[in-house]
Amino acid sequence: MTPAAFAHVGLTCQDPNKIERFYTQYFGFRRARVVDLGETQIVFLKSGDMYLELFQATEKSPTPAPEKDGPAWPGVRHLAFQVKSVDVKLAELGADARVTLGPFNFHDFIPGWRTAWVADPEGNIVEITQGFVDQENPPPLR
Repeated sequence: MTPAAFAHVGLTCQDPNKIERFYTQYFGFRRARVVDLGETQIVFLKSGDMYLELFQATEKSPTPAPEKDGPAWPGVRHLAFQVKSVDVKLAELGADARVTLGPFNFHDFIPGWRTAWVADPEGNIVEITQGFVDQENPPPLR
């Protein structure tokens, strides 16, 4: 198999500037590239090795806004960020922390695992999690 590295997540935005401010202010992204297409542009934000690619929406959404931890139909459920403390990150977000679910403790599965879900300014669900670690010997697919 040819190896592949994760490249980016593309987000279609009603207001790309508002989305850019949210992810740069609260999740450490920075503007990495702008592709000028004349009437519109594509903006790449970078944090570590992860990129978000922001597109300007040209149509209304045909589906309802996601709730809780994201939609239950096939597709992308949510974005997730590992933080040192969920509570500190929620406090940092302040009024911008539109919590959709949680915070919950998942100590029964992994000691110290805690998670909350928030909506970004356009309703995309963002998981904020602390303490998740890989399973030592995960079982094979059934």
